[in-house]
Amino acid sequence: MGGEAMQATNFKRFVPTIFSLAVTSACLFGACGRLDWPNAWVLLGINFAASVASTALLWRSPGLLAERSNTKAGKSWDKPIVLVVVLLGPVATWITAGLDVRFHSSKEFGTPAFIASVIAALFAAALVAWAMRTNRFFSSVIRIQNDRGHVVITGGPYRFVRHPGYTGMCAFTLVTPLILNSRWALVPAVMTAAVWVLRTALEDRTLRKELHGYADYARRVKYRLVPVIW
Repeated sequence: MGGEAMQATNFKRFVPTIFSLAVTSACLFGACGRLDWPNAWVLLGINFAASVASTALLWRSPGLLAERSNTKAGKSWDKPIVLVVVLLGPVATWITAGLDVRFHSSKEFGTPAFIASVIAALFAAALVAWAMRTNRFFSSVIRIQNDRGHVVITGGPYRFVRHPGYTGMCAFTLVTPLILNSRWALVPAVMTAAVWVLRTALEDRTLRKELHGYADYARRVKYRLVPVIW
């Protein structure tokens, strides 16, 4: 029974990854109308690798896993933002790309852009994983975690920008249309990235007001998402 219970627990840990890949696949291949779309399989492979890496990191941090599972907490104004960046925006990007490829609606980006976008996506996913590994308060919602002894994190990628996780997510969002070889998909992708930027600004303002020591940290690390730019 012990072995069976362990197997069941391990399977449950991968349920979110399996569900996410299923939704992504349904949107991509359903809109495209065929399975022989190599670009989509590449994107799914990157998503799978990133999801497995994140799951492995959370296994090693039960406290962070519990925190990221507590989606009912957080600021009320953040709920619709999360809905856009986590679900509506990505789904719109995938479906738009699938329809574009199906009906050949736009000019292709080309092989160099595809290769560059895959490399950029891998770096973006690695940056998110690095931020998650560094920040034990890497919550899925915006809240001050006083119950967990919330303090300002200044190591790892937080030495360079204040919200490296969002930097990686924005970058991944923007290169997805290039991986899928769809110019039309840039429209929902750019809009989704803009909402990520909005969330960054609102979270940064919240942390300045409510998290002790964050204002001093913000004076030392001047940029929110991209060094020199913002």
